[in-house]
Amino acid sequence: MKSKIVAMLLAASLALAGAAFAVPAGKVIEFNESPMGKVVFDGQIHKDAGVMCKECHNNDMFPRMKQGTVKITMEEIYAGRLCGVCHDGKRAFGTAGNCNRCHVQP
Repeated sequence: MKSKIVAMLLAASLALAGAAFAVPAGKVIEFNESPMGKVVFDGQIHKDAGVMCKECHNNDMFPRMKQGTVKITMEEIYAGRLCGVCHDGKRAFGTAGNCNRCHVQP
């Protein structure tokens, strides 16, 4: 009985640890609707920076963990919302003048 409880707690801990980071390491999401070129969001880069899911996936930014549920615009980002919360030139590279850091031309 005690070993089953320990095993269940260990399994729950591992599951929570795996869910603690933004887009999982090794996964890349592409946003293809920008006229500036597709935007590639790399989970490994954000994991390496120590970004946790809840930092972005909350009621103020991205409430659902599903692509396309929030319209991301440069106006929002420049205003310090959405990706601009971190990409402000202090915590992470700023977006102004760094278009090709996110937008990939074909």
